[in-house]
Amino acid sequence: MSVNRRIAFLGAGNMTEALVAGMVEGGLASADQVLASDILPERCAYLANRYHIRVGKDNPATAAWGQVVVLSVEPQVLDGVLEEISTALPDECVVISVAAGYPIARVAARLKPTTRIVRAMPNTPSSVLAGVTALSMGSGGSGLSATDAQVARAIFESVGKVVVVEEQLMDAVTGLSGSGPAYLFVAIEALADGGVKMGLPRRVAELLAAQTLLGAARMVLETGEHPGRLKDRVASPGGATLAGLRKLEEGKLRATFMKAVEAAAERSKELGVG
Repeated sequence: MSVNRRIAFLGAGNMTEALVAGMVEGGLASADQVLASDILPERCAYLANRYHIRVGKDNPATAAWGQVVVLSVEPQVLDGVLEEISTALPDECVVISVAAGYPIARVAARLKPTTRIVRAMPNTPSSVLAGVTALSMGSGGSGLSATDAQVARAIFESVGKVVVVEEQLMDAVTGLSGSGPAYLFVAIEALADGGVKMGLPRRVAELLAAQTLLGAARMVLETGEHPGRLKDRVASPGGATLAGLRKLEEGKLRATFMKAVEAAAERSKELGVG
């Protein structure tokens, strides 16, 4: 599939680079269909040299060029960016916001009534084409067409999987998949530390830990089985795995992961107030 639209990015950080790489290198869009602007000229120069896309000097001109405009800036500066581009946006363009905790209504309040809006929550594994993005389709006016929704999905499917959720669930998505990679990096580090403690070289332990998480995740995705059933397949009666699982239960690992998701989701809600 290819997208026959001009796609403009406000902000040229890591998520923009991931999406540009996924689209351009995956054939979804040609380099001359993509334009990015950023306050750091070196980031624009890097993207232009690496992916041969267009780069701009200011946000209003970039927004005016785009048929799809991706707001790829930090939530704390998004109000100002929206005020800056509000009169420059083309009529009935599609705006996609990846700002954590920032509700569609808050974006819509600062833009033209005809602007169609999508809220997205991608995660950092998008940079290696293994991300997952939750989309909430909303509008500041006339609503998204089926083609608009397809384009939004395609942009994020270029870097991983996509789910569509109601907007009230987006804070939960942020707490789970948005923040989740950080939790799992800690898990990989801890598993590797355990291996080192038992005598493994550090690099070997890290490889074993990371590949084990990758393989376990693929089993869940590809078999469609409940993680608990897959866990039971590994845990032989009276065996080593059950001894390890018992220690995880004693350490309240499940409850701790659940609390982490809850805390991040609540913080996401706080960031969206304003």
